[in-house]
Amino acid sequence: MTAATERVVDVTHVDELRALEAESVHIIREVVAELERPVLLFSAGKDSIVLLRLAEKAFRPSPVPFPVMHVDTGHNFPEVIEFRDRRLAEAGHRLVVASVQESIDSGRVREIGGPSGSRNRLQTRTLLDALEANKFDAAFGGARRDEERARAKERVLSFRDEFGQWDPRAQRPEPWSLYNGRIKRGEQVRVFPLSNWTELDIWRYIELEQLELPSIYFAHEREVFERDGILLATSEHTSPTEHEQARVETVRYRTVGDLTITGAVRSQATDIAGVIREISAATVSERGETRADDRTSSAAMEDRKREGYF
Repeated sequence: MTAATERVVDVTHVDELRALEAESVHIIREVVAELERPVLLFSAGKDSIVLLRLAEKAFRPSPVPFPVMHVDTGHNFPEVIEFRDRRLAEAGHRLVVASVQESIDSGRVREIGGPSGSRNRLQTRTLLDALEANKFDAAFGGARRDEERARAKERVLSFRDEFGQWDPRAQRPEPWSLYNGRIKRGEQVRVFPLSNWTELDIWRYIELEQLELPSIYFAHEREVFERDGILLATSEHTSPTEHEQARVETVRYRTVGDLTITGAVRSQATDIAGVIREISAATVSERGETRADDRTSSAAMEDRKREGYF
């Protein structure tokens, strides 16, 4: 198939992508109209990159009327942090960094060491503290319903009580795309404008908008080792045990996060078209294939969300 033919095939999805774009922009505008102090959660992953572009489109030519926040575990891929800082600086967005390391240093959370230790779950306390300290009453997130079962239970506007906790049995109806953003003092709203997008939609939109991504989303050589069926990167925070063997492989990442629990996938996709072909043929979700924290139990994500997670 020639490049020209591939482009014709891609164009057939434009109307669908523009409809998803319009819905997301509508949600963002509605929340800004109803809530006082929103913030956009930004990991510099593909979903939050798309979410930021949608927020920019929602208010052009004016600047985005809220800051961007990264909940930083301190165990990040260097390529992702470099991209985060450059992307936000070039666009003039204000970055708020909520640091898990600071939460550890202040005694707010306790780090668990060992080969299976991860700071991922510690993000919840750091996030809740940052929302309270900055008096944010709404947080935009890039979660999609096709990521994981608990994500699929959540509405576009997800209400959290004064402790930041989520009750899946007490959600507000959203008929005809009508969203009720009324909250009491101390309550919060998590907002998911990408709820109706799929992983494939995200990649097709990235292609359509020609969005830049961190380089780790494309095939590259990296030293990795296999643990519980997941390829983890060798780093100062992760290293193989005596029963695990490190080797250099050609891999890419379907999602980014704390590198101690985010796995790579073997891949030869060096551009967006190649990634789209691989995603189209994938039979396992991105979190199921690459996130070790979701394998701790069948309800791991829902348990964290009840505690206040994204």
